[in-house]
Amino acid sequence: MGDPRKSRKSFRRPRRIWNSDQLSSELYIIGSYGLRNKRELWKAQTKVANFRNQARTLLALTLEDRQEKESLLLSFLNRLGLTSTASLDDILNLKIEDILERRLQTIVMRKMGLKSPLQARQVVIHGHVSIGNRKVNLPGYLVKKEDESKILVHIEAPNKAAAEVAAS
Repeated sequence: MGDPRKSRKSFRRPRRIWNSDQLSSELYIIGSYGLRNKRELWKAQTKVANFRNQARTLLALTLEDRQEKESLLLSFLNRLGLTSTASLDDILNLKIEDILERRLQTIVMRKMGLKSPLQARQVVIHGHVSIGNRKVNLPGYLVKKEDESKILVHIEAPNKAAAEVAAS
């Protein structure tokens, strides 16, 4: 066992980080989802790879052994909002974009209609977002499907504030 204050790496780098196709696809994803650096992208890729590896190991088990584990994995991914139907083939078809769409930053951007994902990231980091009664300031927080309706943004639009100042 290790020191609980020193956490392990939660991502794996790609083997060839200087491949031109990979560089261009990574930069496109980073720009479109407003990620801070490639480490955030690699963390999401590692989560997808872990889900897919779990599905592959479940497919290798016998039918009696895998039923309970398969239902647990499918219910977990369904709570996250990653799969809607119940089959292991859907898990094997997961993409990196599926995970990135469930991030708090992306959901706030879509819900508020903000101009850019970086603007949504700033709103989240500055503590203007809460899920239910809990303030969340982590843009990489994976929002569960049931919590998506509980997201509240505690900030006024600039036009609304300017209209109130002008009226008084």
